[in-house]
Amino acid sequence: MKKMSVLRAYAVHFLTATGAVFAMLAMLAAVQSDWQAMVLWLLLALAVDGIDGPLARKYDVKLHAPIFDGVLLDLIIDYLTYVFIPAFALYWSGLLSGLTGWAALIIITFASVVYFADTRMKTKDNSFKGFPGCWNMLVLVIFAIEPPPGLSLVIIVVLAAAMFLPLKFIHPIRTTRWRVVSLPVALIWSAAMGWAAWVDFAPPHAVEIVLMASSVYLLLAGVAQQVIYRDHL
Repeated sequence: MKKMSVLRAYAVHFLTATGAVFAMLAMLAAVQSDWQAMVLWLLLALAVDGIDGPLARKYDVKLHAPIFDGVLLDLIIDYLTYVFIPAFALYWSGLLSGLTGWAALIIITFASVVYFADTRMKTKDNSFKGFPGCWNMLVLVIFAIEPPPGLSLVIIVVLAAAMFLPLKFIHPIRTTRWRVVSLPVALIWSAAMGWAAWVDFAPPHAVEIVLMASSVYLLLAGVAQQVIYRDHL
């Protein structure tokens, strides 16, 4: 029984580690300007990131596989897939070029590495204090909708500032309040983004609306909870 528990715990760590492979495949696709493949690899990495946490808690990896730091492993992969590759893709694709592109690159990578090292990023209800650096979600939406570069940069600046403000941002799986809504919305967002990538970023208008609406919900649900329930971070 104990041996099986150990095997399961290490299997969860190895599942998390596959995110590094998906990150490399996404980076190779981005370098080759194969944006469809890049998005699909990033979505796969996002799916792994969504399921490995619940599995880690279920099989108690801290007890049965203590030689690996699952939190550190997760942070390394998250920085690659949430920050580094999306920022590179935003610049390399030409969606943000010149000084606008350079500004986005610097702001995203610098603010995020500081935020990821902050020991206060988690709240009592397993939400995030400050925007959690989910630049992959923003960049993928920019790929699908292609807003004006100036608007994209403004959004990036606002979200980078929000990383260091006392604002709550939900985790669709770990934040229990509204999870019955948040988790389906996150799945709908993923499906809509996969569809947008599959049709070479020319989705029907209805899919664009779904992407924008689900993005707004995931972005503002935590702030709404702060206002409604007067949460203290």
